[in-house]
Amino acid sequence: QAQLVESGGGLVQPGGSLSLSCEPSGSIVRTNAMGWYRQAPGKEREWVATITRGGNTNYADSVKGRFTISRDNAKNTVYLQMNSLRPEDTAVYYCNADKIFLDSGSFVIDCWGQGTQVTVSS
Repeated sequence: QAQLVESGGGLVQPGGSLSLSCEPSGSIVRTNAMGWYRQAPGKEREWVATITRGGNTNYADSVKGRFTISRDNAKNTVYLQMNSLRPEDTAVYYCNADKIFLDSGSFVIDCWGQGTQVTVSS
């Protein structure tokens, strides 16, 4: 099986920066598109950004120009650099991979991490 593990969350003041990482655990061969989502208290989970294996990126309007998604295909790891953070960015951030190929020849679809808390507050 495969799991995704996020790291890098924490408390930051408005205007500050944080960097999140997400790497898979297990016998992974490769991952396809990967992305970040977030869920604020009392709200539904929302999409933040996506990056294809080829490096094409897309962002939600709310984070465009402030967040940067990137990946290291050799490590099957995805990153989210968050700058100019605002209190409304406070949420649990989740990593997602739309398809993970395992060395057993099988694959996992729509794999999620456990989430990492990001709090933006003075």
